[in-house]
Amino acid sequence: MRINYYLCGVKLKKIAYSTCLAILVSGCAHQTSNYTPEGKHFTTDVLNRMTPIKNQGQSQTCWIYAMLAAIETEHLRWGDSVNLSPYYIEQMIAQEKDCPASKRGEPTTLITMLEKYGICGYDAMRKSDAPAPKWVFMLGAQYTPQEFARSVCKPGEYIALMSNDALPYNQETELDIPDNWTHERYLNIPMDSLLVKTERAVRNHHGVCWEDESHAMTIVGLAHDEDGERYFIMKNSWGDQGPHNGLEYYPFSRFNQETIAVEMTREAYEP
Repeated sequence: MRINYYLCGVKLKKIAYSTCLAILVSGCAHQTSNYTPEGKHFTTDVLNRMTPIKNQGQSQTCWIYAMLAAIETEHLRWGDSVNLSPYYIEQMIAQEKDCPASKRGEPTTLITMLEKYGICGYDAMRKSDAPAPKWVFMLGAQYTPQEFARSVCKPGEYIALMSNDALPYNQETELDIPDNWTHERYLNIPMDSLLVKTERAVRNHHGVCWEDESHAMTIVGLAHDEDGERYFIMKNSWGDQGPHNGLEYYPFSRFNQETIAVEMTREAYEP
């Protein structure tokens, strides 16, 4: 079986499905960072509020951590603090017949799983093998996980964006990669528009989820270096390690070349 892959509008050569899958799987688990350039001094321009940095360990579930962190930052923007459990979703998706053994997926898959299975707070489930709670208790009220999920992520609240110049712009299409096993659809827009809308969303303190061909993170800020090059500040899920305590400084220039998709609220996309 052979399929076509696209990276930011550039059609990649046809390669075997198994080879593509190996490429996709290789980068998500906890590893040494290759996102922040070495030897640079960064000045922060915007740093949005965020929950504590988590650690996905050797799991392939960066998409869960990144999308939940974007939702958490979005709530902090409103003054409403939530800290959500990635382990709950990791346990729930094991029931899905199309879920791969690696448990890789797309951030938009997380939204679909929230609607189906709900979510709980991080303190209620801190391990993937812990019993999933049947109830969520918040501010003296009791909710089912599904009810609680609707309070933190309303149906249709988020929009998924991609850029592929081989497809019509301003139309939704299914993202053709193996991780998209729930067949999510993305709005295709020009790359320059995607960059502008992403920067604007971050500058307005929205939570934004970002992914390249191997990993997903949450964009939480903006910065520049001593040469004037501009960066997105990204919250990683490899623990609070490294010189920036778990944050990555990702150049705008790489965003244009490597971005697969971005997720943000419709409010952030259409202010």
